[in-house]
Amino acid sequence: MRIVSLLPSATEILYALGVGDQVVGITHECDFPPEAAGKPVLIKPRVDPTAAPAEIDRQVSELVARGESIYAVDADLLGSLAPDLIVTQDLCHVCAASPDDLAAALARFPRPHRVLTLTPHCLHDVWQDIIRAGEATNTLPRAEALAAKLKARVQAVASSTASAEASAMARPAGRAGVRPRVACLEWLDPFYVGGHWVPEMVAIAGGEDALGRAGYPSFKVSADDVAESNAEVIVVMLCGYDAKRNAKEFQATRIPPNWENLPAIRNRRIFAVDANSYFSRPGPRLANGVELLAHLLIPQSSHPHSLETAYVRL
Repeated sequence: MRIVSLLPSATEILYALGVGDQVVGITHECDFPPEAAGKPVLIKPRVDPTAAPAEIDRQVSELVARGESIYAVDADLLGSLAPDLIVTQDLCHVCAASPDDLAAALARFPRPHRVLTLTPHCLHDVWQDIIRAGEATNTLPRAEALAAKLKARVQAVASSTASAEASAMARPAGRAGVRPRVACLEWLDPFYVGGHWVPEMVAIAGGEDALGRAGYPSFKVSADDVAESNAEVIVVMLCGYDAKRNAKEFQATRIPPNWENLPAIRNRRIFAVDANSYFSRPGPRLANGVELLAHLLIPQSSHPHSLETAYVRL
C-alpha cells in the first residue's frame, strides 16, 4: 500500500502501526519519528513559520480574509506518488491543509482516491482515529492494542491524581492546593487558550482549566481574561513550537501589568512545554502530555518518560 499523510499526527500514527515504510509523502511539519523527515514533502505553508507570533497571525488573517488557502498542495507530486490511501484532517484549517485544499489537488486526476479524514475533538476521538487508521491500513489488531495501551496509561494518571486529591482533602487544610487552576496559552500575540483535548488532559492530570473548554476549539482571549482567571499555573504551549521556542516567545512577550497578581506569576509556576510533541498533535504522544502535566501540577507524581527536553520552567 502507498500512503500519503497530510498531517504530522497521522504520520506518527502510521509509523506506530508499523506501516511507515508504506508512507510515500508527508507535510513540511512531519518530523516524528525522525526517519519520516526524509519522505517527499507534499504540503508547504504560505506563511513564514519562523516569524514572530504576531506576524504569523497577521499573515494568516490576510490569507483568510482574501479567501485563500494557508497551505499549498503539490498536485504534480501527489499525482506522481500514486497513493492508495490519503490521510488528511478536517479539524483546524490553520494547523494543516483542509479537505478543500486536497479536493482542489485531486480534481486534476480522473482516478478516485481513498481518503481517510480525521477530526478528533477529545482523547477518545484520538484513540478511535488510531483504530480507524488500523482498519484503513490492515493493521487493526495492532491499532486496537496501541489504543488500549494509551488509554491505560492515561487512566493510570487519572487514578494517581485522584489518590493525591483524596489525600489532600483529608489533610487539615481541606481543599487548599487541590485542583490548581491552569491557563494553557496556545498563542501569545494575540492570546489564545488551548481547546479540544487540552482541557481534558489538564483535568486528568489533576488540574482545572481556567479558560479553555473541553471538546471545543481553541479561542482568543484578552489579557484581562487571563488576569481574572486566577491561574495558579500557566502552561505555554504555542501550537507547533517545542519547549525552547515557547520559552523564548514567552520571555519576549511583554507581560501585562495586571498579570502580576496571578498566583502563577507570583509563585513562578510558569512552564513552557514541547507543544509540538505532546499537546498540539492528536496522536499517540498525547498520553505523554498527560503524564507531563501530572508531573508539573503534582511534582511528586512519577511517570516512565524522560522530561529533560519536554519543558522549561520560567
